[in-house]
Formats: sequence, structure tokens, C-alpha cells
Amino acid sequence: MNTATKLSGFALGLAVVFGATYGVGRVADPVSPPAEAAHDAGGGHGDDGGAGHEGDNGAAAHLPGGLLVSDRGYTLRPVDAPAGQFAFQVTGPDGRAVTAYDVAHDKRMHLIVARRDLSGFRHVHPEMAPDGTWRVDSPLAGPGVWRAFADFTPTGGEALTLGVDVTVPGALTGRPLPAPATSTTVDGYTVTLAGAPQPGRTAELTLSVSRGGAPVTDLEPYLGAYGHLVALRQGDLAYLHVHPHGEPGDGRTRPGPEVSFSAEMPSAGAYRLYLDFKHGGVVRTAEFTVVAGSPTAPGVPAATGTPTAGTPAATSSPTADAGHGVPGHGHD
Repeated sequence: MNTATKLSGFALGLAVVFGATYGVGRVADPVSPPAEAAHDAGGGHGDDGGAGHEGDNGAAAHLPGGLLVSDRGYTLRPVDAPAGQFAFQVTGPDGRAVTAYDVAHDKRMHLIVARRDLSGFRHVHPEMAPDGTWRVDSPLAGPGVWRAFADFTPTGGEALTLGVDVTVPGALTGRPLPAPATSTTVDGYTVTLAGAPQPGRTAELTLSVSRGGAPVTDLEPYLGAYGHLVALRQGDLAYLHVHPHGEPGDGRTRPGPEVSFSAEMPSAGAYRLYLDFKHGGVVRTAEFTVVAGSPTAPGVPAATGTPTAGTPAATSSPTADAGHGVPGHGHD
């Protein structure tokens, strides 16, 4: 059985019916992992916003973030919303909606959504009503099964990442995962990746930003850093949320062209990296496919050099901080 097949089977093993149809689609997800999920998944990973937390049955201690809809007594619950909106609550151990959150990376709530085939990605920041309901213009752009990740720290608790699947109905054409590459272009910017992710251990990944052949040395802070990186594992969309070395204003971290991260991939296989960076007042997302472990493992797409402009791996559209962009590249 190849890697992609095993990971896809793992994802299917996790899914059970969670709720009814909401304004943005049908929701389905687990509250706790099956025994085989706890056995196969990797352990905690640095600042990944939720990996390594022990669930109600103890199994979640071995899971990366985002695979559970409920962990440590906290549950992600989508709620009814008008068309064009996405709304949810996080309930706490007492069953009530949580209303007190710590600020982490400049925000109290980070909502990341990705299509299950990794062809779409959005990172937005909802606003919370007094009753604990978070609302945002729907980031679910186009038909498909999307994974919604709520990345947060409840006041008095530990950082968590909870995930839930949401289906947007309509005709869907699946897209293959782009081949691994070390360079991609985004709105005229070239982002180059150095470093090789390693399964089960920490590796340094350095991303360098240039424009028109010249290094970009005046990156602007975004979410308290010069870069924001999310990694998703192909198949089950295990979520790794890492941040760069240093921070703006610390007297030693330069605003580009390089942004370095320490990241640990929980297992061998293909991953999609999403780097958010800000320049000229606009946030852009650079996307890469990387492979932890053998690059010739079954199910891993063949490696290429620099993607050609116009391919899914090579293009994206910029948005202002508070705007909504094209599918896969918006920011709030």
C-alpha cells in the first residue's frame, strides 16, 4: 500500500458524522481518534498550535494538530450562518461557549481552511460576538470538502488546533498535488526554499524572498513575524503551525530576504507548505510541495525544478490584510 493510500485511509477512518447542514456546507468529523490513529500519527511539534495535547482518552498525545474536533474538553462547533458567512463556537469543558482567549501572534483566533486535495488555502481572522460565536465572510471558495482549523489559546488553557470537515456542494474536479519544487513565484515575487524536512525530527527550513532578481530586505511584520508558515500532510491534513526564528524589533532578526523556521514532520510523506509574507502593505502566500523521507516513495509526485508561472504551485493573488482574495490565497 502506498503512502498516499495509507494516509487517505487514515483520514477516512477518522471521519464520522458530526452534525447537520450549515450555511456553508455539511460538517462531519471525529470527537476522538480511533486506536490505530493514535498509534500511527506523529508526536508533538514545537509551536504547531495544538500538537501533543492529550485528549479525553489520552490518545491525542500522539497526534499532530487539527485531526480532532474535540480535545482536552474543548470542541469546535460550526453554527448556522447566513449564506456567504462561516460561523462557529468553541465550547469548553463546562459545555458553554468559550469567550476568553489569549492573543497569540497578534490575534485571538486563527481560522485556516484548506481543500482536501490541497488545491485551496485561506487564512482569516474571524470576529467574536459577546456570546462566543466567531463569524467571518466564508473562506470556503468553491465546491469540495474543506478542512477548517481553529487555532487558538483559551485563557487559562494551552494552545489548541481543532479541525472539522465542511462540504461545499457542487461539481468538483479533483486536482493532483503539484510536484515537489524548491522555488515558486507569487505575484512577481520568487520564493526559494532551502532545507530538507525530515520525518520524526526537527529540520531547519529557510525561505528567501526576491523580486525582479533582487533580494527583498524590507519585509513587513505580519502576525508578529516576518513570515507565517503552515504545513499540511497529504491525505489526512495533519496540521503543523510553525513560526520563524526571531521576531521584528528584537535587534537581531533581519526583515528579509531570508525567513527561517524549525519544523518537524511527524511522518514520511508529502506535505504542502504555505508561507504568508507581507510586503508593500499586501500579504501574499507562497506554496510548496515538500517530501519528508524518500522522494521516490509511492504516491509522491515526481520532483521538478522551478514551477512554470500558471501552474497551481506557481501562482497566487495578493490581498490587503483585511481583504478576501481568490480561492486559496486570501488573508484577513
